[in-house]
Amino acid sequence: MKKILLPLLLLFVLISACKEGEDTPESLKKGIIAKKQELRKTQKTIQAEIDSLEAKLLKLDPSSAKRKEKKRRLVTTSPIEMKDFKRFVEIQGGVQIDKTGTASSETGGRLTQLTVDEGDYVTQGQLIAVTDAEVINRNIDEIKKALELATQIYEKRDRLWKQGIGAEIEYLAAKNEKERLEKSIITVQSQLSKINVYAPMTGIVDMVMVNQGEMAGPGTPIIRILSTGRVKVVADLPEVYLRSVKAGDWVTIQFPALDTERKAKISSIGRTINANNRTFQAEVMLSNPNGLLKPNLMALMLVKEFEAKNAVVLPTEVIQQDVSGKDFVFIQGECKEGLCAKKVLIETGENYETETQIVAGLNGTELIIMDGARTVADKELIKVLNAEPTTEKSEAKPRQPGT
Repeated sequence: MKKILLPLLLLFVLISACKEGEDTPESLKKGIIAKKQELRKTQKTIQAEIDSLEAKLLKLDPSSAKRKEKKRRLVTTSPIEMKDFKRFVEIQGGVQIDKTGTASSETGGRLTQLTVDEGDYVTQGQLIAVTDAEVINRNIDEIKKALELATQIYEKRDRLWKQGIGAEIEYLAAKNEKERLEKSIITVQSQLSKINVYAPMTGIVDMVMVNQGEMAGPGTPIIRILSTGRVKVVADLPEVYLRSVKAGDWVTIQFPALDTERKAKISSIGRTINANNRTFQAEVMLSNPNGLLKPNLMALMLVKEFEAKNAVVLPTEVIQQDVSGKDFVFIQGECKEGLCAKKVLIETGENYETETQIVAGLNGTELIIMDGARTVADKELIKVLNAEPTTEKSEAKPRQPGT
């Protein structure tokens, strides 16, 4: 009996010693790792069985997939637009005539004929009016009679002088008088061509200052002509834009009354600052072949005050703020179950009208969630209703800046 108990006792001691060795931290760590690996293998086996069962269930009941799909949030997406972001300031101005002129009589006299009325279109060199030539004709008649007498006296003096009769001074006086009257009649006759008044430029008759039958003195304006073929838009810009706005810059000119706009370069910048309102003038020359741009017509000059090349631009409406005040947007992402919404923090730059420049957080390759962005949550499964291309982006058309 003792022989049996002794080996059993030794066996018990050995087993106790082994258990004490297993309770060390190193042995416990190895045991935990081994158990973890075993559970992972079991998890993969169980997940494979679950996937197999779901596949079999889908074959037996295809409508179950549709019911599952309905749990996804319906959204639309759009590719990010990369373009030159511009911001404009709107300055009110007006149309002014670039050139004006007047037609006047050189000789003066009563207007016997006036060929134009206010509002008529005239061309350079067109006959405008005719003045009375009666006074000039009378002067010519008087000079002709005096010239006849002077010619007779000169001829007699000339015959006597050739015969050696008479004083030289008398001969020279007769000759000088004849020549003087000949030049006088040429001068007066040349005035006959000046009784006609011609338009000095092409344009519109803005005002008739002397009517037919009235007297017009030499140099007195008879009509005023506006050159409407070319006009200028003048606007007063605040002095803060003095460094950013220069001659040669492109601007957009809008005419609200005509519902039209034109693009042109700034032709000149004022050299002085108006002390009353701290502004300087900017002028833009425009062609006006159809005459639609009338003097004093209101115009809006859109001046570019900021530009960022190839910027990430988003509609302002898709940008949201969290409770901490940080800006964010939702983009289309990939989760384990499929497409999902992904919240991305962004930094915004300048904004204009309905668009905002993004300076950080997006690189331009993402798909922004548009419709549904206000109701979706981060990492929530989504279903995209549209099929927007992800590689090609349409070029942004220039928008019509406003206030």
